[in-house]
Amino acid sequence: MDPGEQEEGRVLYSPEKGSKIVQNVNAINVRKDSRWTFWLITAGIATTFGAAVPTGYNIGVINAPANFIKSWCNETIYETYGTVFTEGNLETFWSAVVSIFLIGGVIGSLGGAWVADRLGRKRSFLLCGFLLVLGGLCFQFCKAIGSVELLMIGRIVVGLAAGLTTSTVPMYLTELAPLGLRGALGVFCSMGVTGGVVVGQVMSLEEVFGTDDHWQFALSFYVILVVTFFVPYHWLPESPKYLFVIRRRHDEAVNELKRVAGRKVRDEYVRQQIDAMRRECTPENEEESVGDGERREEKAKERSIISVLKDRTLLLPLVLVCALQGGQQLSGINAVFFYSVSIFESVGLSSTDAKFANLGAGCLNLFVAFFSPVLMAKFNRRFLALLSCSMCAIFLFCLTFIVYFIDDVEWFSYASIVAILLYILFYQIGLGPIPYFIGSELFEVGPRPAAMALGSLASWGCNFIVAMLFTTLQSSWGAFVFLPFTVTCVALTLLLRTYLPETRGKNISQIVPLVAKGFSSKPLVP
Repeated sequence: MDPGEQEEGRVLYSPEKGSKIVQNVNAINVRKDSRWTFWLITAGIATTFGAAVPTGYNIGVINAPANFIKSWCNETIYETYGTVFTEGNLETFWSAVVSIFLIGGVIGSLGGAWVADRLGRKRSFLLCGFLLVLGGLCFQFCKAIGSVELLMIGRIVVGLAAGLTTSTVPMYLTELAPLGLRGALGVFCSMGVTGGVVVGQVMSLEEVFGTDDHWQFALSFYVILVVTFFVPYHWLPESPKYLFVIRRRHDEAVNELKRVAGRKVRDEYVRQQIDAMRRECTPENEEESVGDGERREEKAKERSIISVLKDRTLLLPLVLVCALQGGQQLSGINAVFFYSVSIFESVGLSSTDAKFANLGAGCLNLFVAFFSPVLMAKFNRRFLALLSCSMCAIFLFCLTFIVYFIDDVEWFSYASIVAILLYILFYQIGLGPIPYFIGSELFEVGPRPAAMALGSLASWGCNFIVAMLFTTLQSSWGAFVFLPFTVTCVALTLLLRTYLPETRGKNISQIVPLVAKGFSSKPLVP
């Protein structure tokens, strides 16, 4: 055998080729260990259809039957309290019904860190399912018993579930995944939310359940998905990293690690994973003082949101996570979908056809999302995030210009459609999926739940801001309503270009030192 050849995972040193050979063998071993095993696939499918899809469903289902539900609310409030709403009061009340879901998302995100550490990653998923079923039951029976309050309770309960889902499910999946599949499995939650929005839009069409008699079935239909995909819950694995680092149940963690990795897992891979988890529990070398060891051990334990906010070494990664999660909403994706109906109508489509065209745009969003696992496996996170943010900024600016002059240039109506579709395309290759799981790649296990919770909080909070302000700004600014979203994408591009390290294929121990010095960590090597 020539020097440097691989022999059963071992490298014979060659002075001429040494470092390259080690890198190549490491890459080969990562590919060997990055296999889709039964429990990885099962956990991915169960969490996606059992929690992520229902989260998106509750975002997309409420718009189409809005007039029927508002009419029922008006009648029910009169019958119950003898109060007659004016049109303005009814619109304000309806805004509260819609936005209380987002408030629930904010509260659920804040509780995500505590839940993930106290209950564990797996049981956090169970709590999401319980809240989703409870909310669905509220929707199903609110009309039968004539209770507007039950409708409101249902909206806030599913909002709590949504916030908890986005803060805990991506973390659970990325902690289960081997290094080479971390990004591919991490985008399952993003795909589920995107797909759920489309499913919700379809089920709320008048041709399905979006009618005066059946809107309650539209709101609660997702419960079937939750119940169906929670069947394998009992057998799902718990996160080995959570068991090893947070709960210190080492034997159980090793057993779960082997179960997730499958029968063909190499012993060397198991040892490497155990060593990596042990490094998050103990000092990096034996020469560290006892005080350093105690400090390191304390950092490995669960961390409160306050302690994470006070830790200066976590400032930069926390800013990156919150900027990506919040920027995902402030990039204007929901506003574009809201405005697209009127744009489709401007090219001569009827109101009904424009709604179907808007649904088609949502389907494009979902279609591109299906390629997210492949993109995350083949391309660097940094490249995809920068490409996505910069191109979204360009097409949002184009959309502003086109909409402003849409009445003056005949073919600008069609150009606006192209701009919308290209914006959706580039949004979904980076800005859509990456924020959901990037926190799991920038933080160690101890502060990770708090960081994911704060990121989810930023997402739902910015979503609430857009929902509250967009209609008002649209009335005042017209086409220029897209400029704040353009500025957000430009600012996010500059921030990521300067500070975001590449995380694909790297262990957390390699990434943490890159961002530990805060904003003096720049420039980062792609």
